[in-house]
Amino acid sequence: MEVTGTSKREAAKGLTHRVREIRELSPSAYVLQMERGGLEFEPGQYINVGPQDSIAMREYSVYSGKDDDFLEVLIKEVEGGLVSRALRRVRVGDSVAVEGPFGFFLTDPEERARGRYLFIASGTGISPFHSLVRSYPEIDYTLLHGVRTLSERYEREAYDPARTIACLSREAGGDFSGRVTDYLREHPVDPASLCYLCGNCDMIYESFDILRSQGVAGSHLFAEVYF
Repeated sequence: MEVTGTSKREAAKGLTHRVREIRELSPSAYVLQMERGGLEFEPGQYINVGPQDSIAMREYSVYSGKDDDFLEVLIKEVEGGLVSRALRRVRVGDSVAVEGPFGFFLTDPEERARGRYLFIASGTGISPFHSLVRSYPEIDYTLLHGVRTLSERYEREAYDPARTIACLSREAGGDFSGRVTDYLREHPVDPASLCYLCGNCDMIYESFDILRSQGVAGSHLFAEVYF
């Protein structure tokens, strides 16, 4: 019997998923691709992922598109990070534990049809936007991605170059020299924009202040915080 709707999501919780591929994106970041295993999600949601047979898990925004036949997360190995370092040792064919999906960092179908989006990310906070753009290629967006170096512009080719601005804080060669908050101060935002922010909490709080000062209503601000 096919499981649908809420029941299908419940069935996908607490399962193990076999690793299909590992893509190295930088010395510290990689994409873990797993079998989908029937897991249904909305772009912008996150899942808990951890080593098989371990109680240690961490939240990761889904990186893959809603219609892909696989499931992906973008992981940055953190010094001293229990889960990110353990998942770094996983190999193709191994299984990992997955729970979810969770979260409400979602876009409305009617707004997607007519709205103009501003996506603001720092580091691996680009993950939900990768899922959104892959799932809804027709979406009208501008993406600001704050990173330190060129190597952290993860899979930049996945985004429309005319809509994407890499803000580099520690290296030359990006589209803008400085942080995303510097860019926002120098390039005021259309108050009608729907602003979605994901990444470092300090970046999000500072960006909120800037956007509100530029006339963006609180109802047009949405955030997913990576601590």
